[in-house]
Amino acid sequence: MNIIIPMAGRGKRLRPHTLTVPKPLVKIAGKPIVQHLVEDIASLLNNETLENIVFITGRFGEDIENHLLAVAEKLGAKGEIAYQDEALGTAHAIWCAKHALVGKTIVAFADTLFKADFELDEDSDGMLWVKQIDDPSSFGVVKLNGEGNITDFVEKPKEFVSDLAMIGCYYFKEGKDLYAEIEFLIEQGLMKGGEYQLPDALRRMTEKGKTFTPGKVEEWMDCGNAKVTIETSNRVLELKYSTPYVASDVTISNSTLIAPYYIGSGSVIKNSVVGPNISIGENTIVEDSRVSHSLIQDHTVIKGKVMTQSMIGCSVILEGHPAQLSLGDFNELK
Repeated sequence: MNIIIPMAGRGKRLRPHTLTVPKPLVKIAGKPIVQHLVEDIASLLNNETLENIVFITGRFGEDIENHLLAVAEKLGAKGEIAYQDEALGTAHAIWCAKHALVGKTIVAFADTLFKADFELDEDSDGMLWVKQIDDPSSFGVVKLNGEGNITDFVEKPKEFVSDLAMIGCYYFKEGKDLYAEIEFLIEQGLMKGGEYQLPDALRRMTEKGKTFTPGKVEEWMDCGNAKVTIETSNRVLELKYSTPYVASDVTISNSTLIAPYYIGSGSVIKNSVVGPNISIGENTIVEDSRVSHSLIQDHTVIKGKVMTQSMIGCSVILEGHPAQLSLGDFNELK
């Protein structure tokens, strides 16, 4: 099994938190979003052997690339970095790792997390994981026939055609089938809105008789903007840290901690109430404060603050006054 992870976008909707780090590398409970995603998929592959993980990135730098390669190695796979230097769409992103479109292949876009039934349907040519939603107009959706197979793919329908939204995770029994259709789109210059679109390649596959079945998604956790990223962080803490995590070198004095929570290495909690649903990064100080339902990154100082439903970046200094904030890296608010 190969896994391809397109993650070259900068995440404009999550600014200012993505001004200094790409969205898939924003940390939730001590790990980048993309690391949670890859580890979750790998844990659900059952008897499949994970061979290669290709991360399709922008030019994010050697430190980030080394971290991604280490994630793959930890999962027993060969890691690789491929670059998408132009934002030419979802199909083009996958094409940047075209050499990995061989045999069983999973493509997962690194901007959401999910809980799903990951039983692979070996009787079909592929699977698309979908979630039933109330308002499908902002998402790509699929249409099904009477046998429950996917027959069409519609991007952001203005009129109702389906309420089954594609969450961005796909399985192909033969990666070469997807290779052929993306190659056709690119060779023929078949773009929409200046981009090569993955649903167009998928539609060509179904028109040629390939069968796709929908995979059931129990929960779809978005990381598109600060509000939903905080909600996703809270849910990850509930799912993975019902037994709270505190690094061994954290200093806690005269404070109350309310589960679930994650507190990273080197942090200091003093005269404070922390939690529930709090993710605190490394080397962060929380003093004389009450913080809950929030996501706080590394090397930040929070003093005399009552704070909830907030997302705070790295190397931030916050002092005084109740607040609900979304504050990027290297800011001071006193």
